[in-house]
Amino acid sequence: MRKLTYFIACSIDGFIGDESGDASFMYPFVDEEFFDFLKTEYPETMSTDGRRALGLDDLENQKFDTVIQGRASYDVGLREGMTSPYAHMREYVASRTLKESPDPHVEIVAEDVAAKVRALKAEESGLGIYLCGGSVLAGELLDEVDELVIKTYPVVIGTGMPMFGSGFAVEEFTLDDVRVFKNGVVVRTYSRKR
Repeated sequence: MRKLTYFIACSIDGFIGDESGDASFMYPFVDEEFFDFLKTEYPETMSTDGRRALGLDDLENQKFDTVIQGRASYDVGLREGMTSPYAHMREYVASRTLKESPDPHVEIVAEDVAAKVRALKAEESGLGIYLCGGSVLAGELLDEVDELVIKTYPVVIGTGMPMFGSGFAVEEFTLDDVRVFKNGVVVRTYSRKR
């Protein structure tokens, strides 16, 4: 069975962006060393437009062949004219309000997103599913998340959008790996205790 991995950036105090979801304050930490890590181990998590602009469009997917994201996360790229932000993967957008996909490569999941994720996880593939965000979708899919890859940036913002927009629940994960970068970024990988 394939894994659903929530691959997310956050502040030290666990916020993935300000109240509106803006996380641009984290961009300066993507220095040469950290970018090399992303390019080598998680190239598919970079948008297709970003990959093309950097001349990295030919990089093979390492961890994921499918991406699912919420409407608010999708709208960030859509406002910039990106109708298929991850064209190098199968793309799904969870939305009850977006009635029609603006791109034939992007499938809208309007009902029972957890059931859709379970169906995707049951597929035969050597690669997993990237939960791109955001907070509300991550909260809805918390029971389906098999792995967390948390890129913690060395900033505290005090308030903002939490990693999981859900009610109180205690879920246990096991720490599998920690990687520390010179710029203060820490990447922790956890697997769900089942």
